Amino acid sequence: MEQAASSSSPIIGKQAPDFTLLNQHSQDVKLSGLKGKWVVLYFYPKDDTPGCSCQATEFTSLLQNFTDMGAVILGVSPDSPGMHNMFIDKYDLKLTLLSDPDRKVMQQYGAWISSTLGTEAYYRIIRCTYLIDPDGVIRRHWPEVIPQGHAERVRQELVKAKSNSPGV
Repeated sequence: MEQAASSSSPIIGKQAPDFTLLNQHSQDVKLSGLKGKWVVLYFYPKDDTPGCSCQATEFTSLLQNFTDMGAVILGVSPDSPGMHNMFIDKYDLKLTLLSDPDRKVMQQYGAWISSTLGTEAYYRIIRCTYLIDPDGVIRRHWPEVIPQGHAERVRQELVKAKSNSPGV
């Protein structure tokens, strides 16, 4: 399911929207400031929930693999930098987690969506991931993510993307 949705995404090949968000240290992180690096940008609903913890710990366990390939991993949720710090400390995470409390970046990337349950409309965060190349172009998009094993699937796609992008 994850693979089929990813390969047909209409945003592949488009420029990734730039943003600036605070990390867990309350420092600005700007996407365009990472030009020259591969970026794994993943959106998740909430710190310290089962799926989000699974995803973050798996990315942490593979972090050196991503780093060796010139990639940075950025996780984004609406949680505050303080909440991110507690999450990082609890699971010994080595990731950069970004705070998007007003969900504007999530909305730009399609992670904040309108849903309905019967006649009730509400908004929710969907778990999705983007692989962005060193020029800021989206090379892969996972619009619905299954947390378990996702980090490894992203790592495999990064290997493929790097082999298909000579000099990048």
